[in-house]
Amino acid sequence: MASSSSGIPAPEAVQVLVSSLADDSSIVREASATALKDIASLNPLLLLDCCVTVSRGGRRRFGNMAGLFQVMSVAIRELNKDDVDPQYMAKLSKIAMTELVSTKELNADWQRAGAGVLMALGSHLPDLMMEEIYLHLSSSNLAVPAMVQILADFASSDAFQFTPRLKGVLMRVLPILGNVKDVHRPIFANAFKSWCQACWQYSVDFPLSTVIDGDVMSFLNSAFELLLRVWANSRDLKVRISTVEALGQMVGLVTRTQLKSALPRLIPTILELYKKDQDIAFVATCSLYNLLNASLLSESGPPLLDFEELTVILSTLLPVVCINTDSKQRSDFSVGLKTYNEVQHCFLTVGVVYPEDLFVFLLNKCRLKEESLSFGALSVLKHLLPRLSEAWHAKRPLLVEAVKHLLDEHNLAVRKALAELIVVMASHCYLVGPPGEIFVEYLVRHCAMPDLDGEANEKSKELTQSAGSTYSFLHKKTEVKFGGVSPTDLRAICEKGLLLITVTVPEMEHVLWPFLLKMIIPRIYTGAVATVCRCISELCRNKSLDDMILSDGKARSGIPNPEDLFARLVVLLHNPLAREQLVTQILTVLYNLASIFPKNIILFWQDEIPKMKAYVSDPEDLKEDPLYQETWDDMIINFIAESLDVIQDVDWVISLGNAFSNQYELYSSDDEHSALLHRCLGILLQKVHDRTYVRAKIDLMYVQADIALPVNRLGLAKAMGLVATSHLDTVLDKLKDILDNVGQSIFQRILSFFSDRAKMEESDDIHASLALMYGYAAKYAPTTVIEARIDALVGTDMLSRLLHVHHPTAKQAVITAIGLLGQAVIGAAACGKSFPLRKRDLLLDYILTLMAHDDDDGLSDSNLELLHTQCLALSACTTLISVEPKLTIETRNHVLKATLGFFGLPNDPPDVINGLIQHLISLLCAILVTSGEDGRSRAEQLLHIMRQIDPYVSSSVDYQRTRGCLAAQEMLLKFRTICVGGYCSLGCQGNCTHPKQNERGLHGNFSKLPSAFVSPSRDALCLGERIMLYLPRCADPNPEARKFSAQIIDLFFSISLSLPRSANSVYGLDIESRYAALSALEDVIAILRSDASLDPSEVFNRIVSSVCILFFKDELVAALHVSSTAICDKIRLSAEGAVQAVTEFITKRGNELNEVDISRTTQSLLSAAVHVTEKYLRQETLNAISSLAEKTSSRIVFNEVLAAAERDIATKDVSRLRGGWPIQDAFYVFSQHSVLAYSFLEHLTSILNQTSIFQGDSGKGENSNRFGEGHVEDNMLDAAVIALTAFFRGGGKVGKRAVEQNYGYVLATLLLHLGSCHNLANTGQQEPLRTLLVAFSAFCDCVGDLEMGKILARNREQNEDEAWIGLIGDLAGCISIKRPKEVSAICLILSKSLDQPYRYLREAAAAALSEFVRFSDCIGSILEQMVEGLCRHVSDDSPTVRRLCLRGLVQMPPVHVVQYTTQILSVIVALLDDPDESVQLTAVSCLLTVLGSSSNDAVDPVLLNLSVRLRNLQICMNAKIRANAFSALGALSSYGSGTQHDAFLEQVHAAFPRLVLHLHDDDLGVRQACRNTFKSIVPLLEFDGLAALVNTHRFSSDHRSDYEDFLRDLAKQFTQHMPSWVDTYMASIIQAFEAPWPVIQANAIYLCSSVISVSNDQHITALYHGQVFGILVGKMNRSSDAIVRATCSLALGLLLKSTNPSSWKVDPGSSILAGSESDSSRRT
Repeated sequence: MASSSSGIPAPEAVQVLVSSLADDSSIVREASATALKDIASLNPLLLLDCCVTVSRGGRRRFGNMAGLFQVMSVAIRELNKDDVDPQYMAKLSKIAMTELVSTKELNADWQRAGAGVLMALGSHLPDLMMEEIYLHLSSSNLAVPAMVQILADFASSDAFQFTPRLKGVLMRVLPILGNVKDVHRPIFANAFKSWCQACWQYSVDFPLSTVIDGDVMSFLNSAFELLLRVWANSRDLKVRISTVEALGQMVGLVTRTQLKSALPRLIPTILELYKKDQDIAFVATCSLYNLLNASLLSESGPPLLDFEELTVILSTLLPVVCINTDSKQRSDFSVGLKTYNEVQHCFLTVGVVYPEDLFVFLLNKCRLKEESLSFGALSVLKHLLPRLSEAWHAKRPLLVEAVKHLLDEHNLAVRKALAELIVVMASHCYLVGPPGEIFVEYLVRHCAMPDLDGEANEKSKELTQSAGSTYSFLHKKTEVKFGGVSPTDLRAICEKGLLLITVTVPEMEHVLWPFLLKMIIPRIYTGAVATVCRCISELCRNKSLDDMILSDGKARSGIPNPEDLFARLVVLLHNPLAREQLVTQILTVLYNLASIFPKNIILFWQDEIPKMKAYVSDPEDLKEDPLYQETWDDMIINFIAESLDVIQDVDWVISLGNAFSNQYELYSSDDEHSALLHRCLGILLQKVHDRTYVRAKIDLMYVQADIALPVNRLGLAKAMGLVATSHLDTVLDKLKDILDNVGQSIFQRILSFFSDRAKMEESDDIHASLALMYGYAAKYAPTTVIEARIDALVGTDMLSRLLHVHHPTAKQAVITAIGLLGQAVIGAAACGKSFPLRKRDLLLDYILTLMAHDDDDGLSDSNLELLHTQCLALSACTTLISVEPKLTIETRNHVLKATLGFFGLPNDPPDVINGLIQHLISLLCAILVTSGEDGRSRAEQLLHIMRQIDPYVSSSVDYQRTRGCLAAQEMLLKFRTICVGGYCSLGCQGNCTHPKQNERGLHGNFSKLPSAFVSPSRDALCLGERIMLYLPRCADPNPEARKFSAQIIDLFFSISLSLPRSANSVYGLDIESRYAALSALEDVIAILRSDASLDPSEVFNRIVSSVCILFFKDELVAALHVSSTAICDKIRLSAEGAVQAVTEFITKRGNELNEVDISRTTQSLLSAAVHVTEKYLRQETLNAISSLAEKTSSRIVFNEVLAAAERDIATKDVSRLRGGWPIQDAFYVFSQHSVLAYSFLEHLTSILNQTSIFQGDSGKGENSNRFGEGHVEDNMLDAAVIALTAFFRGGGKVGKRAVEQNYGYVLATLLLHLGSCHNLANTGQQEPLRTLLVAFSAFCDCVGDLEMGKILARNREQNEDEAWIGLIGDLAGCISIKRPKEVSAICLILSKSLDQPYRYLREAAAAALSEFVRFSDCIGSILEQMVEGLCRHVSDDSPTVRRLCLRGLVQMPPVHVVQYTTQILSVIVALLDDPDESVQLTAVSCLLTVLGSSSNDAVDPVLLNLSVRLRNLQICMNAKIRANAFSALGALSSYGSGTQHDAFLEQVHAAFPRLVLHLHDDDLGVRQACRNTFKSIVPLLEFDGLAALVNTHRFSSDHRSDYEDFLRDLAKQFTQHMPSWVDTYMASIIQAFEAPWPVIQANAIYLCSSVISVSNDQHITALYHGQVFGILVGKMNRSSDAIVRATCSLALGLLLKSTNPSSWKVDPGSSILAGSESDSSRRT
């Protein structure tokens, strides 16, 4: 550390830092402030002197007074006790005070910082600070508010020093209080609050009597009186708020006399604030709480307020309870919740003193029925009831009566508060006897509340309107609160409360039982049944059930009888997913209350009820069953039926029927419970034999049913059906009466369409209900009488009167009814009572009409409703078609036209659509069975239907293909069943799996057979066309489609072998082979049916093999001719399967084709190849063409393909065809074919023999001039050239062998001409380059250099110099690896090309050679010739050639580099000074490479030369060159131990400072290079300190703070271990002050200052202190870079900290500190 500061006068240095606090840059200001705060502890007085100096003129001259005052605050706090001079402190306080009093502002940053100066002074000399403040406490001073604020802050921060001085503060503040303006009064009021709070804090440890004497009390009384009389009445709201807050703190300090006299004015003042917003209400409540504590709970005397005087306060506080918001929605306490708690504290304070009066007061407020007051009073009662229970014990009757009057309150918030209070009252035994039942009923009623949020909001608005204008802020807030109390919240509170008192309050048992039974029946309590049943179950656990239940029920009037309970509960069982586990709770109650029902039911229920509970125990599992509701309703009906069978009490059953009848009013008509009630009554009437009773009840059912609702009329219809089981005639009579009373003709209905839509809909409802009731009556009616009833219904056109409906649900009802009639006929036939359905075709027409979407009826059917209608219609059509009489052709065609389009419906919703499709397939099969007179007509109908569904079979939509295949399979199965008969041709007896044939049919002799057994011919099935349609489906990705299509093919062939064939049919193979193939096909089908694990491709192969055998010759030709459609299938896998099948057909049976068949098949396959988009599929198609050429005539196939190519070239731009040119792909296929490749190449060379692109002498450079001369205009020649290029790519053996013989020449030519072509491309001629690249790519494919092809594709047509040179290098490297034997010949050609006059040729040759030379082992004897040529051309006029030649020399294997190291280093030394930066970068990069393998003897002669040139490159603006230059210096360090060690060490020391400075370069690469080099040269410097620094985190960190710490540590090492080099380092570092990079300047400044600060060498201090100081001051004034100025500030701080603090004396004659001589001399 420097021993003195003679070089840098401390005052001047500090003054510079202080001045920089006003710098424009924030980082400079922060750095200066940091430096000053760091040195503040060394000599705070000097720092304060400098701050005082620059503070003259104030903030108008010094722009950062806030920073200046912050520094001063730190310096003042750092003063030792001995250094605290009161006079000097007074001066500092005046400086701060001068700024504070110079403005009216109160919140500026600099003003707060100035107040911090005074606070810091107060920590040492509080009296001095107070006196300074007292000087400005006058009414005429503008800074009085600021002074008062400082005193308030001082009191808050240091209550123990402030409180004893309170008297002096009050003495000076009170005189000016009267003149304080409104704008400043909040500051004064806040100060009084802070002062009083300081007194209370002081009183915790010390008695207040020691500081608050009579004078202070008098002052407080005076201030209290002024604030109360004047300020509290201000028009300014802020003044009133702050005044009330201050008064709230002062009430405990003023005298009781003063407080008592102030209460009449203070209380209204506080209450007045409640008219404002919520935050103000909280302040007012806190003050009011303090006031009540001081007035009522004082130990000095009785309460100062009577209860009558408190009523105004309490009346005001009650509405404030409403502002409590839901604290659960926020993580912290809301203001509303804190206000609510304060209000409750206020009431509790009053209740402790006046418990009875408060009780009466709250009850009176409840009786007023004013919602806001009622809510507040109930909330307070709930809060105080447990806390004042002893005092209020005798008041229980009064509270009960008061709460009764609120039971009819409508506001939700009041109801919620009342429910909570009832629960609290119950827990304290307030609810006993009949009054308790009233409150229980209240809870039950609100347990049944629906979710009516809109109603809740309306009620909340009523509260805000009723509160009046006195509490306007409460209107807004309470609306939020009451709006937040939803019916769901209220219901949850009541449910929890009711269950809580049931379980935890034993005294409530006598109130609840059996009263809760009365809560089950009424409709208004329906929503609470689950909770009520749960409570009853809890009560039953604690009671002796049998006799006690009966006795309790008889002892109470109004308890429902068992029949009513049972009727109510079983209907409420309807929804198994109802909330609160309603079904489980009801079943549990029935189980527990079984003893009140007929005794013989108990055992049955004990067995049945647990089963029903188990069914509904898992709601999630229940939801997975789409029919769970229907199943559950049937379980309920069965439960009732079996229960009635067990009871066997006619009177009880009649009574239960009456109970069911009486409970219709409990359910709304749109409630599904009403539909279940119909069915419950229907099953009961089934058990009753009194016809009069039955007729009366079904009349009642119809009257009570709302048939406008589908669910209700369905329930009614099912109920009528249940009754019809025992009373069919009674039900039919009732239905006839209803139909006769409709009273509207068809004409009247047409008129109603135009006059009254409501009447038309009403008629629809009646007709739909009647239709359903007729249908279910027929379904459930006894089979012995059903025929006559249906004949009467259909034959008399009674049913037609029900068909004129328009609404979707009405249509569904009528369709369902017609279907039920058909089911009734089928059911009767199953029971042996078969009969035809009259007018069946007319009913079918009705169904199809109702199924269609009617746009003219004015009713818009939703898509789902329409689908449901269609699904029902298809099912009904299938039912009607399946009954007698036989279906006519006209009706059949009408049905098909209306239904086949359903195959194309979208699969949404899937469950509905799947059902619809299944119904459609069933319908088609039914049509096939019932249509046609013989087998031929059925075959025609089969093909007709299948051709109509062909678009769906070949659709791109997955589900449509599955639907089409499934329909085809089902129809074929049905067709085989009804059309194929006879005996097995293989001789099997009885039933067998083989298809059977009719021998007479085979020979055409079937005249003696009935027409029904006449079979169609095989040709009628069109097998070639049909099989090629379904064969692609066998390879479909959809497993269902694969399975169905395989079965379809099997069915086709099995049927065809059973059918007669035409006389001219060519059998081809013998019949046994075909049956063997069919058996193999059936084996595959069996595997598919068993879902065995079998590869789909293997399955497909077996199918194709079987089909190939099963085809006749004409069927095979037909299949090949239509193969284009199959190959172009929309599904990729299916198309591939079609190609595979075609290939196998050609391979196995191509010899059967003639020339016309070959030509047409080739054209079909070429057409498929052109139209398919999948590349792989096209390839497979072309392979099929190759197979056709191989197996038939290749000449015909080649001519067809070349003819197609010629046409395309003449009419299209084949290079831009989307998806590629299919004909070119055909060329590729031919070239890859082992048999066709030779003949195809021979065919092409016959055209191109006279034209060769690569002709000429292999050793001459003129080859480049001939490149591309073979342009031919003829389209056929172009086709042949393209075919030859494709042949190269195809890699045919003949072509590959030809290219291999001339490999070196071809490749060298291609490489050289890349340069020429790129030169042309730069001039805009792109076509030669494209042509060459195509040829090159073909060549790569031909010779098998795939890696080279990838390189070429990766860099295709890149015209930048570096890109194409890199491409040549990559290609050369790839060739050297793949074909090392060819390298020597190639290099010989390229070496000669270096002498070419064309620059781009030389560059291409150099690029290739620079890469080939890496593999010198392959070059052998010509290496020396190559090295000579590369060395000769490092002086080429092209920079590219120069750097490529150098790179080539360096890229030799290390064994050869060592051999030529001397030549290489000489080249590098020359090129390090090259004028081109790219060459320089290459040279320094190559130097790094060479140094890795060079010997000391080779490097030693040029060591110093290299070091000097590298130092020049280390200041290059190119970051890469700079980084490599530093890295090269590190590499050279390994050669520094030789003969030139000393000279090299001097070079290292010369470069060392620059290396250190660039450790934190802007470029990350330079940083890393410098770090590595630093580590390398540390051993040369020979001391351990640097090695230790290298291993620290600071060395490798990129943070500037860590780097600065590293520089300080390094500076210590410099001064301790290398003192002789410090001068050299310092000179270099100071020189770097002018570096072109600001960050390097900053690094140099910090390092230089660190060296000076840690150096003990007086020479260094004397030599550099003044110089560096001057430079730093100059840079701080002149530098435009903030990083430089900020570092200068830190550097000055280091210099100052390094000096001896005892020498920090201020020179009285200093011009910098002029004006402060007296102070300085005094301190000296």
